[in-house]
Amino acid sequence: MEYPEGLRYSPEHEWVAVDGRRARIGITDYAQDALGDVVYVDLPEVGTSVVASQPCCEVESTKSVSEVFAPVSGTVAEVHDELADAPERVNEDPYGEGWILVIEMSDPSELDVLMDATAYRALVEEG
Repeated sequence: MEYPEGLRYSPEHEWVAVDGRRARIGITDYAQDALGDVVYVDLPEVGTSVVASQPCCEVESTKSVSEVFAPVSGTVAEVHDELADAPERVNEDPYGEGWILVIEMSDPSELDVLMDATAYRALVEEG
């Protein structure tokens, strides 16, 4: 399992890469491994408002359909449209080309409740 430093992690297994007020979101290596082969990603519309800890989209795998929870509140600024034709990127490169969406954060202080890599690793390994 990978736990890249410099990212923030939610208890629901999403990761956040912060760039100013923009937060790039994806699911963690642990989450994609638990899901199995991802076959479809249901992306939200750009401009959609999202609320921290609430579902913002879905990832469908050969095993199940799982909700992706917004780790922060704000507005969807960008979605990774290429996942429509290549959903397997979520499995192959969860922290890179497997990103799902970008949120323009309305309250960056919400990042303070998310975990760093060490805390997230502990959550997963104690699981």
